[in-house]
Parts: sequence; C-alpha cells; structure tokens
Amino acid sequence: MAFKQAFRRHAAGVAVVTALSPEGDPVGFTATSLSSLSAVPPMATFNMARSASAWRAISETEFVAIHMLGSRNRPVAEIMSGDHSLRFAGDHWHRGPHGLPVLNDVTAWMVGRIIGRLPLHNNAVVAVQIEQGGLGDDDEALLYHERSYRLLGDHA
Repeated sequence: MAFKQAFRRHAAGVAVVTALSPEGDPVGFTATSLSSLSAVPPMATFNMARSASAWRAISETEFVAIHMLGSRNRPVAEIMSGDHSLRFAGDHWHRGPHGLPVLNDVTAWMVGRIIGRLPLHNNAVVAVQIEQGGLGDDDEALLYHERSYRLLGDHA
C-alpha cells in the first residue's frame, strides 16, 4: 500500500514511552510519533495503537516517562520494540519519579501527567504535560527509517 510505503520512507526520531501497569509492573514501547505540542506550558504528544501491549497501562495510568534516544541507544530501541515480556529484563533502566521506569544513559528524559487521550479508529493520540526531566550526554541522532533503526548517513 502506497500510504504505508510513504511513511516507511519518512525518517523519524526514536523515543521510548514507559509507564506502570495497574499492577505496578513496568511497561514501555518505542514511539516515532513523539512531538512537542507546547513550550509554555511544556506539553508533548505521542500516538499509539490501542492494540499495543502497553495500551492498557497508558489508558489507565496518570504518569508516563518519555525518553529521547541517540545513536548509543540503538540496542535499547531494539529491546523496547521487541518481546514485551523482555523489555525490562536487564540493567538498562531504574525506578524514577512516581516509580516510573526511567531508561539509563538516554539523551533526554521527561516525566509528565497524561492530560488527554483521543481515541481515533484503532489508535490514540496521548497528550502529556511535562513536569520534570533531565538531559544526558549529547549524541548523534537515532532514526527509524524503512522499518529499521538507523544512524545519520546510513543507507537504506
């Protein structure tokens, strides 16, 4: 389908959204739809499928952590887009504000309160008001393009 192929050709930055399930277990997923909504107050949005393994948590939780990934985080992107039961096996994260899973050594992270969920067809747009965060070491961009994680200058 031309629509899907067109978006596969559209390179996007890679982020990871994490939260806690209603049972208190860490959940997370990669997101290429992260966008700044407003600087004052600081707000961001991301899109996700309501069929995603993390949707139940996102649909019920109050807080999320948003992480921007750089080239050094490519292995983390692969973990967080793989088998959901293995996404938090390992030492690539720690508990942060509100007990949220916060990924280690990312270029930036933010914690925010979900202020809106807009269901559209089988997906949702989620709006988050950012409350705190931090910057890690600067890094080259990590991109998602043609269904693969890539670095600037990689060829498809």
